[in-house]
Amino acid sequence: MTTETILSIFLGIGLAASVGFRVFVPLFALSLAAHFNLWELNDSWQWIGSLTAVVTLGVATIVEIFAYYIPLVDNLLDTVAVPLAAIAGTAVMVSTVADLSPVITWALAIIAGAGTATAVAGTSSATRLASTTTTASVANPVISTLETGTAIVMSIISLFLPVLAILLVIIILFIIYRLYKKFKSTKT
Repeated sequence: MTTETILSIFLGIGLAASVGFRVFVPLFALSLAAHFNLWELNDSWQWIGSLTAVVTLGVATIVEIFAYYIPLVDNLLDTVAVPLAAIAGTAVMVSTVADLSPVITWALAIIAGAGTATAVAGTSSATRLASTTTTASVANPVISTLETGTAIVMSIISLFLPVLAILLVIIILFIIYRLYKKFKSTKT
């Protein structure tokens, strides 16, 4: 396995984690990176760098970000964000992984891409639901801002420093695991 392959896997996992916070932010970032030739995508995914894709994903990103600031819409978005995150997490992995057989690429995409994105999106959704019930949605804009900021930062780090991105993903997944254990122990 080459260094380029390893970095492409790290990029995909970093973007998949970002997808868990905002579905369209990392897709838009990847589109911009492909458009400006900062990152080369797999041949069948070159369309992501087209001007049409950049504009479409840019508009979708803006709509998604602002929609999370509308009370009740934010919770509604969370219900569709988890399955969309799985799909988008798979897509970013497939589009970025280089020099691997299709079987390994798709296995990585489904397990690492979709798994990471779903874990982050599920935790994010649970956090918003807890905020809604405990603060009557008053804290939700703060949570939305933190999620959007994290998605932007993770996307940028993933594109420019994929090794750091994978370390941040490990930290994020560890925090998710700790929150899960804490939640599970308080439930029993």
